[in-house]
Amino acid sequence: MKKILLIEDDVILRENTAELLELSNYQVITAANGKIGLETALNVVPDIIVCDIMMPQLDGYGVLEGLSHKEKTKHIPFIFLSAKTERKDVRKGMDLGADDYITKPFEEEELLSAIESRLAKAEILKDLREKEDDVKEVEPELRSLNDLKNFFDDHGKSVNFSEGEIIYEEGQNSNYIYLVSKGLVKCNKLDEQGKELTTALHQEDDLFGYTSFTQNIPYQETATAVKETTLVAISKNDLKDILSNNHQVTLELIQMITNDLTGVKDQLLHMAYSSVKKRTANTILKFAEKLNRKPDEAIRISRNDLAGVAGIATESLIRTLSGFKDLGIIEIEGRNIRILDIHQLQQIN
Repeated sequence: MKKILLIEDDVILRENTAELLELSNYQVITAANGKIGLETALNVVPDIIVCDIMMPQLDGYGVLEGLSHKEKTKHIPFIFLSAKTERKDVRKGMDLGADDYITKPFEEEELLSAIESRLAKAEILKDLREKEDDVKEVEPELRSLNDLKNFFDDHGKSVNFSEGEIIYEEGQNSNYIYLVSKGLVKCNKLDEQGKELTTALHQEDDLFGYTSFTQNIPYQETATAVKETTLVAISKNDLKDILSNNHQVTLELIQMITNDLTGVKDQLLHMAYSSVKKRTANTILKFAEKLNRKPDEAIRISRNDLAGVAGIATESLIRTLSGFKDLGIIEIEGRNIRILDIHQLQQIN
């Protein structure tokens, strides 16, 4: 009989959920708050944990974090059960390593199905670990940056973001490095006047989010999904271990970062010395390239994003776009921009 630890401070919900699980042939151990739950988990080592988030003394995030640092409990499947339904709360739980997130009120079948699937997955992963001589996952040898990106795809955590959703904010702990699987991401900083400056655009197959691999330096910019975006994330600590054992990949990553810095310098020079028209034209071309659009296909991008990358005021950008439209260089319909004469756009100075 599988053993479930249920951590829930609401007495009625705890008793009702425990009864439901017992009727489904599970052995249930209950805890009234996070502190008791953490102690119980370390003592009895259950097969799976179902845990509330908002609790006295220690919340669910603290319980999960505490268990993740212990060898005997770090592989226990962990399901959050919470009334917190905002995407940022769900993402925080999944970033910490939760296996599932069920919102209250929930259907009985939803909870039972989640428990069954997570227990099955845990059994499979346990079998794989036991086949390893040192009970650890053997890291494949990586010879190139492309191998590293494949490693992200195979071992990373996939996260989806809707258009305009913030991935991380400047000043937050830089826990993860990201690979863009689908979509487009912009990174930006605010200057002293509060004006947004876009520092980078990351398209499919780009890596971003790295600050320091040796120090706990927070993110130095804000990252936002420009359109529907799927990212694959690997923790900075895991990546550090990979790089320490694969020196060729480390050299290629350093070269990539160097190229990024060169691109930022070129952008700063472009913003400092180019005309508003030139900056606007180059920015439209850059977005068309990053969005993988053919010249005759429309790109859908906000005026603020265009202005942020070009480094000009939104009002100036709008006037310049109107001028391009009058010259027959582009066509504008709402947020859609279609390049009608790419050669003329490239020649603007």
